[in-house]
Amino acid sequence: MSGLNISLGYFITVVAIGAFARVLLVRKRPQWSFLAEFIAAFVLVACRLEVQTISEIGQWAGGLGSDVTLTMLFLAISVHGVIMQGVTGNPSVTLMGFLQKETGVLSTVLSLAGQFAGAQLALLLAGWYWTMELTDMHMIKNLMTAECSTSLQAPLIQGTITEVVSALAFHLAALSLHHRSQLLRTPLLALLLTFLYYVGSGYTSAYVNPSLAYALTFTCPGHTMAEYALVYWLGPFVGMTLALLLYRGNIPLFFTKNLLFSKKTRFRSPKGKNSEEKRK
Repeated sequence: MSGLNISLGYFITVVAIGAFARVLLVRKRPQWSFLAEFIAAFVLVACRLEVQTISEIGQWAGGLGSDVTLTMLFLAISVHGVIMQGVTGNPSVTLMGFLQKETGVLSTVLSLAGQFAGAQLALLLAGWYWTMELTDMHMIKNLMTAECSTSLQAPLIQGTITEVVSALAFHLAALSLHHRSQLLRTPLLALLLTFLYYVGSGYTSAYVNPSLAYALTFTCPGHTMAEYALVYWLGPFVGMTLALLLYRGNIPLFFTKNLLFSKKTRFRSPKGKNSEEKRK
C-alpha cells in the first residue's frame, strides 16, 4: 500500500507542476499555444510512465493488480483532461486541427515539437524518479530501464490496424462530443481510452498518441525506429484522417466539397402544391 501512496504522491506532484505552469502561461503568454502543448504532453507522459510501471511490475512487486492499473489510468486521463482544457498533448489532435484549417503551418510545427519535447522531458523526470528507488517496484523499474518491455506485441500489420481502429474510434468520439459539456466529455473520453488500452494491451496498448508512444515504448528493444513509427505514428494519423472524413464528409485542407453526404434537402413539397399556394 505504501508503494501506491508514493505513486499517488508522484501523480499529485506532476499534476500540480503542470497546473501551475499552465496557469502561469495563460496569464503571461496566452498566444504561445505550443508551450501549452509542451506542458500537456509532459504531464500526460509523466503520469502514464508511472501507470506503465504499476502495470508491468506492481502486481508482483507491490501487490497491485490490473484493477489498480485501470483505475489509475482512468483517473490520470480524467485529471489531465480537466487541468489541460483546450490542449491535449496529442500530435494527432494537432494535425487534425491543421487538416481542418484551424491552425497554420508554423503553429502546427511548433506544437508538434513542443509535444515531443514535453514527452522527452517526462522521460528524464521519470528516470530520475526511478533512480531514487523509493519502493521495491521502483527499484526493479530502475534496474529494468535499459531492458524495458515493448508495447508492440503483435506483427506490424496487425499492430498498425490496431492503432488505426483505436484512433478511429477515439477521434470519432471526440468529434461527436466536441460541443458537449466538459463535465460529460472528459470522463467519457477517459473511459474510452482506458477501454481501448485494456482491449489493445496484448497488441499495441492502443496509445493513439504518437508522442506518448514515443516515450513509453520507442526506447525499448525488439523493433526498429521505422517499425515503431509505422505502427504508432502512421497508424494514429490514418485513423484520425478517416475519423475526420467520416464525421465531416471531407478534409477541409484538401477538399471543399462534401464527398460523403449530400446537401440536398430531404423533403420536397410537390410542385403542384407549391404553384397553387403561390396563386392564392
